[in-house]
Amino acid sequence: MKRWYVAYTHAGGESMAEGHLTRQGFGAYVPRYLKERRHARRRDVIKAPLFPRYLFVELDVERERWRSVNSTYGISYLVSMGHHPSPMPEGVVEEIRARENNEKIIELPDEAPFEPGEIVQITGGALADQVGRFLGMNDGNRVSVLLEMLGRGLRIQLPVETLRAYA
Repeated sequence: MKRWYVAYTHAGGESMAEGHLTRQGFGAYVPRYLKERRHARRRDVIKAPLFPRYLFVELDVERERWRSVNSTYGISYLVSMGHHPSPMPEGVVEEIRARENNEKIIELPDEAPFEPGEIVQITGGALADQVGRFLGMNDGNRVSVLLEMLGRGLRIQLPVETLRAYA
């Protein structure tokens, strides 16, 4: 019976591994989302893996030669418990696929905890108790805050958990 398994890939090798697995006859799936990338004073939007360095592989471990997945270009190894790969719980991959739009992209909601320009207070770290202006969310659950220090604006990035609304 075919089930979905998780493979750990080489850095940035999700697409290459997906192609090689497909050519070998395995089902492969890399969920993607639109990510804003900044480089050299430019901003662009790219399709990025939702789970960096991981992809899903559909196979039947009883009938197929699943060990060949470990030697596929771009794959480091199948995630296993003991000597056999661990299957994903039923319905997880199907639920992820159900969230895709027509372009096969998963739309992630913007979950900014504050409105841009809102006054916030830092609750932890070296800058605890400082008050600043919320600028926006970054990748990786971090936020940008503008602090007024030493007579000038200082833009800092913090984990979202270290902020609260200023009363």
